[in-house]
Order: sequence, then C-alpha cells, then structure tokens
Amino acid sequence: MARRYHHGDLRQAVLTEAVAVLGESGPGAVNLRDLARRVGVSHAAPAHHFGDRAGLLTAVAAQGFDLLADALEELPPSADLLEAGVAYASFAVEHRAHFEVMFRADLLRADDPDLRAARERSSQALDWAVAGFRDGGVDPVVAGAAAWSLVHGFATLWLQRALPAGLGDDVRAAVRAVADLLVRGAHPPPPSG
Repeated sequence: MARRYHHGDLRQAVLTEAVAVLGESGPGAVNLRDLARRVGVSHAAPAHHFGDRAGLLTAVAAQGFDLLADALEELPPSADLLEAGVAYASFAVEHRAHFEVMFRADLLRADDPDLRAARERSSQALDWAVAGFRDGGVDPVVAGAAAWSLVHGFATLWLQRALPAGLGDDVRAAVRAVADLLVRGAHPPPPSG
C-alpha cells in the first residue's frame, strides 16, 4: 500500500523510497511514476525535484558519497589505510543501494554539481589514508588507486557473494584479513633473537 505524503521534505521522501527500491530490485526497477505512487503524490511531483530517472539516481549517488565521507571522517585520527579500507567495505555492505549506483556512470549525470561536490568530499576523506606513502617514495595517486581497487573490488565481490565461504560472514573481519595481508606484506616478519 502506498504511503500518503502530506507534508515535509518530498525530495527526501522520494530519495528514501528510491533507496528502498534499489535495495529490493536494483537500479533497473527505479521509476519516477512508481516512486510517486509509493510516496502518495502525483506522478509529476518527483520530476519537479529530480527532472528524470538519471537526476534521481544522481541524487542517490551524491547522498551515497556523502554517507561514505561521513563514515570515513568518523575514523579516529590514528586510523590507518587498513582501517579506512574496512570502513569503505563496511559502508558498501551497510549502504548497498547507494553503493550500487555511485560508480555507474551510465546511470548518472557526471556534471551534476552536488554529485561532484560529494565525490570530492569522499575523495578528500580517503586522501589522508594514503598520505603515509608519500614519505616512502610511493606515488600517492598510485597508492590511492591500489588501495581503492582492493577494497572496492573486495566489497563488490562480497556483495555478489563471489568470495570463498571460508572468509566467514563478518565483512569487517574478512576485509581486514585480506587487506592486512596485502598492506603489511605476504611474508611474516623475520624471527627475532
């Protein structure tokens, strides 16, 4: 049954319903007319805020990038690249609907100012995590791309249930184990003494 919208923030109500639809059925199921029905407004009301489906999905992606930045900014100052990776993968699992559209250029308006600002904010929130590589002579752009590729790929594979069952069902522990192996090295430290 459709929820009747009476007052308040229609834009946010439509975004909330869009995230629910994304979580239930994926991006292909998002339809402004259906969302209007679900929220209980005229079929034209969502178009007033988003223009079209691409505008709506762009708004969902921008919201996702802001949520990701929030998650990263909540890390303590002592957090390292490994902890940033854990936070990233956790975000992907906890906000799957957002994550599934955030990097889909085919669904989004890349020139949208809100999307660009939110992407920049999340990028800046990740920049500190690779800052330590600057002192080690590693190009921070390369280090950032390597770290992002690792955790983004891990999160995507986790969401698709494509990783070995032996990793368990705790995404934080699993990504920590995999990233730790790669960040700290596959070789154990030499024996002391």
